[in-house]
Amino acid sequence: MEYTQLGRSGLSVSRLCLGTMNFGPETSEADSHSIMDRAHEHGINFLRHRERLRVAAGGGDHRGRRERTVVATKLYGSMGDWPNETKLSALNIRRACDDSLRRLQTDHIDLYQMHHVDRDTPWDEIWEAMSVLRLQGKIVYCGSSNFAGWHIAQAQEAARRRGFGGLVSEQSVYNLLTRWVELEVLPAARSYGLGLIPWSPLHGGLLAGVLRKQREGGGSRGNTGRAAAALEANRERIEDYEKLCADLGENAANVGLAWLLHQDGVTAPIVGPRTAEHLDSSLRATEITLDADVLAKLDELFPPPGPNGARPAPEAYAW
Repeated sequence: MEYTQLGRSGLSVSRLCLGTMNFGPETSEADSHSIMDRAHEHGINFLRHRERLRVAAGGGDHRGRRERTVVATKLYGSMGDWPNETKLSALNIRRACDDSLRRLQTDHIDLYQMHHVDRDTPWDEIWEAMSVLRLQGKIVYCGSSNFAGWHIAQAQEAARRRGFGGLVSEQSVYNLLTRWVELEVLPAARSYGLGLIPWSPLHGGLLAGVLRKQREGGGSRGNTGRAAAALEANRERIEDYEKLCADLGENAANVGLAWLLHQDGVTAPIVGPRTAEHLDSSLRATEITLDADVLAKLDELFPPPGPNGARPAPEAYAW
């Protein structure tokens, strides 16, 4: 497994981040622990816990796992029906952190991520609350998720005024079908030294060989609802994409992950395996090298955003 620094920080993380979105709904607690152990066998040390997850990062028969793991979790989403149980007030930051520590059965969070911008809470209040958590030893680094480029700038300048380190990462939706972050979010992250952590790196499975799976009698995630509509809207491109992957002799999901790993500023895509076998398969993505011709073909299939694609804002849409 390759490792890289998380943004400008000194923290070393694996090039794949293990997501836990399937732990609980799709994967039993016992199997979830097995997947976490398998991740360590592969050298994956970066773990993204969802807010309500109750599968602990360590403890039980898995002692030593916590010390080898960089644990990231989030706050913002509503955890109850009463006021002040959501967003980024100083009160909720304190309560949410303590609740996460209890659920994860740990004494600190390595990367504490704000799941969304809070337009009602001033940055001075947010950073004061985060600095208290750091002084208490409850968090080590701060990250954002779903921020616009100007929110990253706003957050970092407010942190700079306070002499606080601010953000070290941004978690955004980013994949071949959804490249909007290339306009402003990714350039802002690079400028301020944030590592980008892509979520939904395979666009809900549409870039994971969905058409091949359907032909083989599987691929149920692309058969209903919004996934089915997105598949029909992009069917021709996805057909061409799967053919390109087949010509390369590679699994479509691994090519999608490998493409992200080729993008400047990307730290680690989040993979959400339902089984240990799914996790094992994803490791191939870190070994794939896409040459200039393949990258150009992928740009043709999935063009960068803006009329002057492959350029950041404002050149993407201006002279």
